[in-house]
Amino acid sequence: MSLKLGQITTIVISSPTLAKEVLQKHDVSFSNRTIPDALRAHKHHELGLPWVPIAMRWRNLRKVCNSYIFTNQKLDANQDLRRKKIQELVALVQEHCLAGEAMDIGQAAFTTALNALSNSIFSLNLSDSNSETASQLKEVVGGIMEEAGKPNLADYFPVLRRIDLQGIKRRMTIHFGKILNIFDGIVNERLQLRKMQGYVPVNDMLDTLLTISEDNNEDIMETSQIKHLFLVTSFSPPFANCFIYVFPLKFLNFLYILREFSLLTSLFVTGFICCWYRYNF
Repeated sequence: MSLKLGQITTIVISSPTLAKEVLQKHDVSFSNRTIPDALRAHKHHELGLPWVPIAMRWRNLRKVCNSYIFTNQKLDANQDLRRKKIQELVALVQEHCLAGEAMDIGQAAFTTALNALSNSIFSLNLSDSNSETASQLKEVVGGIMEEAGKPNLADYFPVLRRIDLQGIKRRMTIHFGKILNIFDGIVNERLQLRKMQGYVPVNDMLDTLLTISEDNNEDIMETSQIKHLFLVTSFSPPFANCFIYVFPLKFLNFLYILREFSLLTSLFVTGFICCWYRYNF
Protein backbone atom coordinates (compact mmCIF):
# COMPACT_ATOMS: atom_id res chain seq x y z
CA MET A 1 0.00 0.00 0.00
CA SER A 2 1.27 3.48 -0.80
CA LEU A 3 0.31 6.87 0.62
CA LYS A 4 0.83 10.08 -1.29
CA LEU A 5 1.25 12.96 1.18
CA GLY A 6 2.18 16.09 -0.69
CA GLN A 7 5.20 15.28 -2.85
CA ILE A 8 6.32 12.45 -0.57
CA THR A 9 5.38 8.87 -1.37
CA THR A 10 5.23 6.52 1.61
CA ILE A 11 5.17 2.76 1.12
CA VAL A 12 3.46 0.67 3.82
CA ILE A 13 4.77 -2.91 3.93
CA SER A 14 2.02 -5.17 5.23
CA SER A 15 3.22 -8.53 3.92
CA PRO A 16 5.43 -10.63 6.28
CA THR A 17 7.36 -11.99 3.30
CA LEU A 18 8.10 -8.55 1.88
CA ALA A 19 8.95 -7.20 5.35
CA LYS A 20 11.52 -9.99 5.76
CA GLU A 21 12.96 -9.17 2.35
CA VAL A 22 13.32 -5.48 3.17
CA LEU A 23 14.63 -5.85 6.73
CA GLN A 24 17.07 -8.69 6.11
CA LYS A 25 18.35 -8.27 2.57
CA HIS A 26 17.94 -4.56 1.90
CA ASP A 27 18.24 -3.16 5.40
CA VAL A 28 21.05 -0.72 4.51
CA SER A 29 19.03 0.85 1.69
CA PHE A 30 16.06 1.47 3.99
CA SER A 31 17.95 2.25 7.21
CA ASN A 32 18.26 6.03 6.87
CA ARG A 33 15.52 7.98 8.60
CA THR A 34 13.30 10.63 7.11
CA ILE A 35 14.50 13.89 8.61
CA PRO A 36 11.83 16.39 9.72
CA ASP A 37 12.64 19.90 8.55
CA ALA A 38 12.50 21.19 12.14
CA LEU A 39 15.51 19.02 13.06
CA ARG A 40 17.66 20.63 10.39
CA ALA A 41 18.13 23.56 12.76
CA HIS A 42 21.81 24.15 13.63
CA LYS A 43 22.64 21.28 11.20
CA HIS A 44 21.50 18.77 13.80
CA HIS A 45 20.57 16.33 11.02
CA GLU A 46 24.24 16.24 9.97
CA LEU A 47 25.69 15.82 13.46
CA GLY A 48 23.02 14.18 15.62
CA LEU A 49 23.52 10.42 15.92
CA PRO A 50 19.88 9.36 15.19
CA TRP A 51 19.80 11.31 11.91
CA VAL A 52 23.26 10.77 10.44
CA PRO A 53 23.17 8.58 7.28
CA ILE A 54 24.64 5.11 7.48
CA ALA A 55 28.23 5.93 6.57
CA MET A 56 31.65 6.22 8.17
CA ARG A 57 30.64 9.08 10.50
CA TRP A 58 27.66 7.11 11.81
CA ARG A 59 29.77 4.00 12.35
CA ASN A 60 32.41 5.98 14.23
CA LEU A 61 29.83 7.64 16.48
CA ARG A 62 28.16 4.30 17.14
CA LYS A 63 31.50 2.71 17.97
CA VAL A 64 32.36 5.48 20.43
CA CYS A 65 28.97 5.21 22.15
CA ASN A 66 29.11 1.42 22.42
CA SER A 67 32.74 1.26 23.53
CA TYR A 68 33.12 4.25 25.85
CA ILE A 69 29.78 5.74 26.91
CA PHE A 70 26.95 3.23 27.15
CA THR A 71 28.90 0.24 28.43
CA ASN A 72 27.62 -1.72 31.42
CA GLN A 73 30.61 -0.56 33.45
CA LYS A 74 29.79 3.10 32.82
CA LEU A 75 26.14 2.64 33.67
CA ASP A 76 26.94 0.69 36.85
CA ALA A 77 29.45 3.34 37.91
CA ASN A 78 26.69 5.98 37.92
CA GLN A 79 24.33 3.93 40.06
CA ASP A 80 25.40 5.63 43.30
CA LEU A 81 24.96 9.02 41.66
CA ARG A 82 21.40 8.21 40.59
CA ARG A 83 20.59 6.94 44.08
CA LYS A 84 22.01 10.13 45.60
CA LYS A 85 19.81 12.34 43.41
CA ILE A 86 16.71 10.38 44.34
CA GLN A 87 17.60 10.70 48.02
CA GLU A 88 17.98 14.46 47.58
CA LEU A 89 14.52 14.60 46.00
CA VAL A 90 13.01 12.62 48.89
CA ALA A 91 14.77 14.88 51.40
CA LEU A 92 13.41 17.96 49.65
CA VAL A 93 9.86 16.59 49.75
CA GLN A 94 10.25 15.75 53.43
CA GLU A 95 11.56 19.25 54.15
CA HIS A 96 8.49 20.83 52.58
CA CYS A 97 6.22 18.42 54.43
CA LEU A 98 7.73 19.30 57.81
CA ALA A 99 7.46 23.01 57.03
CA GLY A 100 3.87 22.63 55.83
CA GLU A 101 4.69 24.32 52.52
CA ALA A 102 3.29 23.61 49.08
CA MET A 103 5.73 22.08 46.62
CA ASP A 104 5.88 21.98 42.83
CA ILE A 105 6.62 18.27 42.49
CA GLY A 106 6.85 18.52 38.71
CA GLN A 107 9.60 21.13 38.93
CA ALA A 108 11.43 19.11 41.57
CA ALA A 109 11.26 15.92 39.50
CA PHE A 110 12.48 17.79 36.43
CA THR A 111 15.41 19.23 38.37
CA THR A 112 16.32 15.80 39.73
CA ALA A 113 16.35 14.23 36.26
CA LEU A 114 18.29 17.18 34.86
CA ASN A 115 20.97 17.00 37.57
CA ALA A 116 21.26 13.22 37.31
CA LEU A 117 22.00 13.59 33.60
CA SER A 118 24.26 16.62 33.97
CA ASN A 119 26.34 14.91 36.66
CA SER A 120 26.79 11.86 34.45
CA ILE A 121 27.78 14.01 31.49
CA PHE A 122 29.51 17.04 33.02
CA SER A 123 30.04 16.13 36.70
CA LEU A 124 28.06 19.18 37.83
CA ASN A 125 24.54 20.24 38.73
CA LEU A 126 22.97 22.36 36.02
CA SER A 127 20.39 23.66 38.49
CA ASP A 128 18.91 23.44 41.94
CA SER A 129 15.24 23.32 42.86
CA ASN A 130 14.98 27.11 43.07
CA SER A 131 17.18 28.14 40.14
CA GLU A 132 16.01 29.85 36.97
CA THR A 133 18.10 27.45 34.85
CA ALA A 134 15.74 24.55 35.49
CA SER A 135 12.71 26.67 34.60
CA GLN A 136 14.35 27.92 31.42
CA LEU A 137 15.41 24.44 30.34
CA LYS A 138 11.93 23.12 31.08
CA GLU A 139 10.48 25.78 28.79
CA VAL A 140 13.02 24.94 26.08
CA VAL A 141 12.26 21.21 26.29
CA GLY A 142 8.55 22.00 26.14
CA GLY A 143 9.12 24.20 23.11
CA ILE A 144 11.11 21.51 21.30
CA MET A 145 8.46 18.86 21.96
CA GLU A 146 5.72 21.21 20.82
CA GLU A 147 7.46 22.21 17.59
CA ALA A 148 8.50 18.62 16.81
CA GLY A 149 4.90 17.47 17.16
CA LYS A 150 3.39 20.03 14.81
CA PRO A 151 2.48 18.99 11.25
CA ASN A 152 4.92 20.79 8.98
CA LEU A 153 4.13 21.50 5.33
CA ALA A 154 7.84 21.59 4.54
CA ASP A 155 8.09 17.88 5.33
CA TYR A 156 5.67 17.08 2.48
CA PHE A 157 6.49 19.91 0.10
CA PRO A 158 10.32 20.26 0.16
CA VAL A 159 10.07 23.39 -1.97
CA LEU A 160 8.67 25.17 1.10
CA ARG A 161 11.75 24.50 3.25
CA ARG A 162 13.42 27.78 2.34
CA ILE A 163 10.27 29.73 3.10
CA ASP A 164 9.61 28.05 6.48
CA LEU A 165 5.98 29.00 6.04
CA GLN A 166 4.90 28.01 9.58
CA GLY A 167 8.06 29.26 11.32
CA ILE A 168 8.67 25.85 12.94
CA LYS A 169 12.33 25.61 11.95
CA ARG A 170 12.95 29.21 13.05
CA ARG A 171 11.55 28.55 16.53
CA MET A 172 13.39 25.22 16.75
CA THR A 173 16.62 27.05 15.88
CA ILE A 174 16.06 29.32 18.87
CA HIS A 175 15.38 26.39 21.22
CA PHE A 176 18.40 24.40 20.01
CA GLY A 177 20.56 27.52 20.24
CA LYS A 178 19.74 28.03 23.92
CA ILE A 179 20.77 24.49 24.86
CA LEU A 180 23.86 24.49 22.63
CA ASN A 181 25.00 27.79 24.19
CA ILE A 182 24.90 26.14 27.62
CA PHE A 183 26.94 23.22 26.27
CA ASP A 184 29.38 25.64 24.65
CA GLY A 185 30.23 27.27 27.96
CA ILE A 186 30.65 23.94 29.76
CA VAL A 187 32.86 22.41 27.04
CA ASN A 188 35.07 25.50 26.75
CA GLU A 189 35.53 25.64 30.52
CA ARG A 190 36.55 21.98 30.59
CA LEU A 191 39.00 22.50 27.73
CA GLN A 192 40.67 25.31 29.68
CA LEU A 193 40.92 23.12 32.77
CA ARG A 194 42.49 20.29 30.78
CA LYS A 195 45.28 22.65 29.67
CA MET A 196 46.27 23.43 33.28
CA GLN A 197 49.11 21.56 34.93
CA GLY A 198 48.10 18.96 37.45
CA TYR A 199 44.67 18.43 35.93
CA VAL A 200 43.03 15.27 37.26
CA PRO A 201 40.69 13.56 34.74
CA VAL A 202 37.08 13.53 35.91
CA ASN A 203 36.22 10.39 33.91
CA ASP A 204 32.73 11.59 33.01
CA MET A 205 31.17 11.52 29.52
CA LEU A 206 32.58 14.91 28.55
CA ASP A 207 36.11 14.04 29.62
CA THR A 208 35.95 10.73 27.76
CA LEU A 209 34.81 12.35 24.52
CA LEU A 210 37.38 15.14 24.74
CA THR A 211 40.13 12.57 25.27
CA ILE A 212 38.97 10.67 22.18
CA SER A 213 38.86 13.94 20.23
CA GLU A 214 42.42 14.89 21.25
CA ASP A 215 44.01 11.46 20.86
CA ASN A 216 42.46 10.60 17.50
CA ASN A 217 43.85 12.03 14.27
CA GLU A 218 40.91 11.10 12.04
CA ASP A 219 38.40 13.62 13.42
CA ILE A 220 36.13 10.84 14.67
CA MET A 221 34.84 13.06 17.47
CA GLU A 222 34.83 16.79 16.85
CA THR A 223 33.65 19.38 19.37
CA SER A 224 30.53 20.10 17.34
CA GLN A 225 29.66 16.41 17.28
CA ILE A 226 30.14 16.22 21.05
CA LYS A 227 27.64 19.01 21.64
CA HIS A 228 25.04 17.49 19.34
CA LEU A 229 25.55 14.12 20.99
CA PHE A 230 24.78 15.82 24.32
CA LEU A 231 21.72 17.37 22.70
CA VAL A 232 20.48 13.88 21.82
CA THR A 233 21.39 12.53 25.26
CA SER A 234 19.43 15.32 26.92
CA PHE A 235 16.24 13.72 25.62
CA SER A 236 17.01 10.23 26.81
CA PRO A 237 14.18 8.09 28.31
CA PRO A 238 14.59 9.30 31.95
CA PHE A 239 14.52 12.91 30.82
CA ALA A 240 11.56 12.28 28.52
CA ASN A 241 9.61 10.45 31.23
CA CYS A 242 10.12 13.38 33.57
CA PHE A 243 8.94 15.74 30.85
CA ILE A 244 5.77 13.66 30.42
CA TYR A 245 5.07 14.10 34.13
CA VAL A 246 5.70 17.84 34.05
CA PHE A 247 3.78 18.46 30.80
CA PRO A 248 1.06 15.76 30.69
CA LEU A 249 -1.35 17.80 28.58
CA LYS A 250 1.29 18.73 26.03
CA PHE A 251 2.42 15.11 25.74
CA LEU A 252 -1.15 13.87 25.25
CA ASN A 253 -1.60 16.54 22.61
CA PHE A 254 1.65 15.39 21.01
CA LEU A 255 0.33 11.80 20.79
CA TYR A 256 -3.02 13.01 19.48
CA ILE A 257 -1.28 15.02 16.77
CA LEU A 258 0.73 11.99 15.70
CA ARG A 259 -2.36 9.76 15.62
CA GLU A 260 -4.36 12.18 13.48
CA PHE A 261 -1.37 13.39 11.50
CA SER A 262 -2.05 11.63 8.20
CA LEU A 263 -5.67 12.69 7.87
CA LEU A 264 -5.15 16.25 9.10
CA THR A 265 -2.12 16.78 6.89
CA SER A 266 -3.91 15.55 3.78
CA LEU A 267 -6.93 17.79 4.40
CA PHE A 268 -4.86 20.82 5.36
CA VAL A 269 -2.43 20.49 2.45
CA THR A 270 -5.26 20.02 -0.04
CA GLY A 271 -7.06 23.11 1.26
CA PHE A 272 -3.89 25.17 1.28
CA ILE A 273 -2.95 24.29 -2.30
CA CYS A 274 -6.49 24.95 -3.55
CA CYS A 275 -6.59 28.37 -1.87
CA TRP A 276 -3.13 29.27 -3.14
CA TYR A 277 -3.97 28.18 -6.69
CA ARG A 278 -7.25 30.11 -6.68
CA TYR A 279 -5.61 33.25 -5.31
CA ASN A 280 -2.74 33.26 -7.80
CA PHE A 281 -4.49 32.02 -10.89
